[in-house]
Amino acid sequence: MNATVSILTQIPSSLHDCLKDYLQQHPDWDENRVLTAAVSLFLLQNADGDRRVAQVYLDTLFHRH
Repeated sequence: MNATVSILTQIPSSLHDCLKDYLQQHPDWDENRVLTAAVSLFLLQNADGDRRVAQVYLDTLFHRH
């Protein structure tokens, strides 16, 4: 089981509005899942390709816990 860490961050209100709209249209997603997918995809594209990041990304997309 992976440990989790809480993050408190500020995002632009326009981004938050889009996120709320997305979540209303996709009830199987929540803010944590979206942010986990976004951060892990960013790291996959811009970091050293750590296999753990790839696993988190895939687990998040396919909603495996």
